[in-house]
Amino acid sequence: MGRDVTAIKKHHAKRSSPSSTNPYIYLLVKVFRFLSRRAACPFNKTVLHRLMMSRTNLPPMTLSKVASLMTGKERDGKIAVIVGTVTDDTRLAEVPKLRVAALKFTETARARILKAGGEVMTLDQLAMVAPKGSNTVLLRGKRSARTVYKYFGAPGVPGCHARPYIPSTSKTGRKHERARGRRAGKAWKVAA
Repeated sequence: MGRDVTAIKKHHAKRSSPSSTNPYIYLLVKVFRFLSRRAACPFNKTVLHRLMMSRTNLPPMTLSKVASLMTGKERDGKIAVIVGTVTDDTRLAEVPKLRVAALKFTETARARILKAGGEVMTLDQLAMVAPKGSNTVLLRGKRSARTVYKYFGAPGVPGCHARPYIPSTSKTGRKHERARGRRAGKAWKVAA
């Protein structure tokens, strides 16, 4: 009996349903699954795929980032679509008039968009307004903004700015992480 070696590499783990237990997300998956089948276009397939993603792959997006990405003549009047949470940013002084459709909004972000004369809608409302994703811009937050990404790499290697895992806050003084490899007087020093 032979072993099918080529079939091993063909396996692609792709979610067929969301891991979330939220019934609203299940209904959204139903809606966008229907739209991707009947009103076939890349937009609906992409939104469906993102609805099934894990929480780490659905990073939040700040109001300032949405505002900066929606500036310009070609994006004027279009709907910003975010499959994730839209959060408020206090660094943004004035919120421009925006049309935003997202999975979730923080209370302050929603209030600021509406106060500026903008429009806030859920993804099921978007499916009614633009079933084929016409006149929309699909946006997403930065995945590598999570703190854990700062630790990826090899701390101590020249040119690598990875943060070292220090067991506790009490070990951040003069002596800690400053011995072998960090000073010439302690065996050797890594050349930068």
